[in-house]
Amino acid sequence: MLLVEALLLKALAIPLLARIAWIDFTTQKIANRDVLLLLCLGAGSLILLSIQSGSWLDMGLSAGAGLLLFVALLPFWALRKIGAGDVKLLAVVPFLIGGRDFAMFSVLLLVLALATAAIVKKPFLLPAGAFRLIVQHLDRKGVVPFGVPISLAAICTMAVLIYQNLMLASGSGILNQLN
Repeated sequence: MLLVEALLLKALAIPLLARIAWIDFTTQKIANRDVLLLLCLGAGSLILLSIQSGSWLDMGLSAGAGLLLFVALLPFWALRKIGAGDVKLLAVVPFLIGGRDFAMFSVLLLVLALATAAIVKKPFLLPAGAFRLIVQHLDRKGVVPFGVPISLAAICTMAVLIYQNLMLASGSGILNQLN
């Protein structure tokens, strides 16, 4: 039963991540309350999964990865290479995903960050319209909304994890016990 609640908390984080991506794209801001809510959802999910499995290893890996990311990215924030909201969001993502599945997130983030930087630097590749105008505006300001690829990579990774856990649960009969 704890698996269902943990997956529900992860699923609730997906629309919040989408909201963060949109707001970061349009305003280049990530609200502290959104990051704090993501931390609560992620930590709650990890606690439920840790209680179910009887192992707190994933919680420890997530906390360590979050702290390491925060400390490693602070100098980049001080040099104005990355925003404070991006640093906080990246520090919270390990709680949403879990320490064991962070490699999948990292690969997705790398691909999406490169795509985002390419789009911002070469907006003429996009079709005409409002989206292109916004990206051209970002290019003139010299800003790359890094919260967008972070959020998209986290959404994709969590969707895969939710799907894997649902298939595992349905194969083992856990979901049939709920009916």
